[in-house]
Order: sequence, then structure tokens, then C-alpha cells
Amino acid sequence: MNYLTQIQNTISEFIDQYGVSGLEQALQLYRDMQQVYICQTKTSISRLRICDILYLQINGHHMDVHTAHGIFHKYGSLNNELQLLSSYGFMKCNQSCIVSLQKIRTIEGNRIFLINNECLHLSRHYESKVLIAFSRNGK
Repeated sequence: MNYLTQIQNTISEFIDQYGVSGLEQALQLYRDMQQVYICQTKTSISRLRICDILYLQINGHHMDVHTAHGIFHKYGSLNNELQLLSSYGFMKCNQSCIVSLQKIRTIEGNRIFLINNECLHLSRHYESKVLIAFSRNGK
């Protein structure tokens, strides 16, 4: 059996088990994992993988980018970052924070618990949108 036939068989088995939408989701996840995010200040620049970002929090124009590997800093506006990151599953959870839906473990009341056990505030204004998106995120 040649390599191309093996690949075709593997893809067919995957589609049989998970469906075409499962394959599309797997390909999208792979693409998302390859995307790079730049954090830049006057004195430093860092390249991060978008899939490593837990959430972004802003105070004025100073933004903290929280990842599994530490906190990085940049300047900007939360709305601009949301425009950039929304296609990767990020949403506003309060006026000063956007969170990755992939990194949420549990939502209880007005609290979001992340996979690293951090807790974020979920404001009433964004609650219904975040709950709906989170409940659909795994499908």
C-alpha cells in the first residue's frame, strides 16, 4: 500500500468516525494552533502562539496577555485585539477582559474558571453571549 492510499484510508476512517464536520474542526484547530500573536512594547517583542493565550486584560492602554507560559505585555485597545482574536474563539467577558473559550473549564454564576484554575469576572452584560458561545464551543 503506498503512502497516498494510507492517507486516504486514514481520512476515510476519521470521517466515518467523526463526520465531515469533525474533519473540518480538526483542520481548523490545526490552523489555529499555527497562528502567531505578537506582543510588543517600546523595549520588548514576543511571539506567542494564539492557542497558548488564556486571556487578555487591559488597564488604560497597557495590556497583559496571560498565557500558560507567563504574562506578556503590549500596548493597544481591547477592541482591536478582540477583532483580531474573535475568529480564534475569544470573547469579551467583562469591560476590560477577553477570554479564550477553549481555555474555560467552568462558568458558575458571574465567575469563569479557566483550565489553569484562574478565576475571571463575568459581567451581566456579556453573560448570555459567553454562556451560549461556551456551550456551543465543544460541538
